[in-house]
Amino acid sequence: MSHTVLVVDDDPGVLDVIVGMLEDLGCEVTSAESGPDALDQLGQNENISILITDINMPGMDGHELAELAKRLRPGLKILQLSGREPRRGGLPMIRKPFSFEELADTMRRTTGVC
Repeated sequence: MSHTVLVVDDDPGVLDVIVGMLEDLGCEVTSAESGPDALDQLGQNENISILITDINMPGMDGHELAELAKRLRPGLKILQLSGREPRRGGLPMIRKPFSFEELADTMRRTTGVC
């Protein structure tokens, strides 16, 4: 089975950097700038097996997105990103800003992929 990572962040610059890092790790990557867009993609692309989402987003935040995504896809692996939010709900989290090495290590430890 192919693994695709869906990255969600409302800041297009940050989104581009994270997508580039994941592609450098050898991941198949798709992206979204909002929670609703991410849920649409999850409903349409069966290959998405990992969700990486920013927590602080307008409208639907990363906590709500993670909860709805888990209902839609119970086996989905989720990693949350934040520069200031506390970890919540037992999901793995990486603090912004992070290095390529930190992202690579976190992906290996939490998803076993890429």
